[in-house]
Amino acid sequence: MEKQLVQFQDLGKISYKPAWDYQVELFDEIVAIKTRNRDLPEDKRTPTSHYLLFCEHPHVYTLGKSGAMENLLLNNEQLKGKEIEFFKTSRGGDITYHGPGQNVGYPILDLEMFFTDIHKYMRNLEEVFIRTLEVYGIEAGRYPGYTGVWLDPDIESKARKICALGVKCSRWVTMHGWAFNINTDLKYYDYIVPCGITDKSVTSMQKELGRVMDMEEVKAVVRDKFAEVFECEVGG
Repeated sequence: MEKQLVQFQDLGKISYKPAWDYQVELFDEIVAIKTRNRDLPEDKRTPTSHYLLFCEHPHVYTLGKSGAMENLLLNNEQLKGKEIEFFKTSRGGDITYHGPGQNVGYPILDLEMFFTDIHKYMRNLEEVFIRTLEVYGIEAGRYPGYTGVWLDPDIESKARKICALGVKCSRWVTMHGWAFNINTDLKYYDYIVPCGITDKSVTSMQKELGRVMDMEEVKAVVRDKFAEVFECEVGG
């Protein structure tokens, strides 16, 4: 299979809802093309596009389809007072936080042009950040039974999450993605039970390395590692 081109867009600082709406627009466009292609001979089919969106959201909590409302520890008034938005979403997983200093990534891929294995897709996303963190001398890995990327996953008392994942896949088209803590203010995790996990903490690159990271530099590494792991070209 030939190397796929993934169109890259950095949306910058953007509220959660318009970013979600844009994802849905691209997702629907790909699904519509695939639906039309089904009735056409191979030489008449329109190739599907792939997208990788980066952005940074203002303070927001998002709850996945299988998430529990009790994992949000603030009421509506308290959310308003702290200027934090809240959304129920179509992704998998429980509750998570997005905010300044975090790299949020939304890959919108037609997996039929890569591989049709959602488990492999999730492991590939994790691998992107394991390799990114390795560049900065941070050893990361997977925690058995949980998604995401963890530090010290083999030490029960020290295991802490640095990147959360939550995706939707329908007709082999993906949306939603990751929240990778670079310079994130971790106090916002105190108001939720992150990913519904009560006994594990959350960390960031800034906390681990003791310095403010260059966001653009780290994002460039993430982009490169995404291309490497998915064996694709990331352009735009």
